[in-house]
Amino acid sequence: MAKVTTISLVESNRAPMGVTLVHSDRTNTPEDPTDLVELARQVQKADEFVRANAGNRLMTIAEQIRHLQEQAKKVLEEAKRDADLHHAACNIKKRPGHRYYLYMRDSGQKYFSILSPEEWGSSCPHEYCGCYKMEYDMSWTPEKDIPKRSEEIAIIDKLLSSQAMITYDPQPNFDGIIPRIAGTGTAAENMEDS
Repeated sequence: MAKVTTISLVESNRAPMGVTLVHSDRTNTPEDPTDLVELARQVQKADEFVRANAGNRLMTIAEQIRHLQEQAKKVLEEAKRDADLHHAACNIKKRPGHRYYLYMRDSGQKYFSILSPEEWGSSCPHEYCGCYKMEYDMSWTPEKDIPKRSEEIAIIDKLLSSQAMITYDPQPNFDGIIPRIAGTGTAAENMEDS
């Protein structure tokens, strides 16, 4: 069943703002009956566009929610892993920036060692479970992710150090945006000259 679109016309007033119209009957009636039909079509089309736009925006929000749920799941999994690793037995003081090797005894107890399986060689007494680097924020990075994490940290350090060099200057800085004229001052000075 088709949805019925209702249209609203402006209320008629025989004396708008206190002024009597010469032909109020002619001003308040449409000349062509198809004008009302066309007006109804426009209103219906506008309703469809509003519905479509709202639907598109809601779909975008739903995608963002799914993405945030995935991120939350990943954060919770990493937090559980980090907590488990912090509770692993260890007879040495763990220091950020160092790698530690996780082993499991026959009893099921997991413990950290500073010796890798290669250093143990064939005399490794327990099952090797993996290598982790303790980060400065006390999180753990699995061995396979250490190069990627190191690159990310280097990029962040570079950004932070470049931000530290930014100083306040009340004059706009167009250097690098507007080409300099050979042999002259800054781009801002060149703009003042032109």
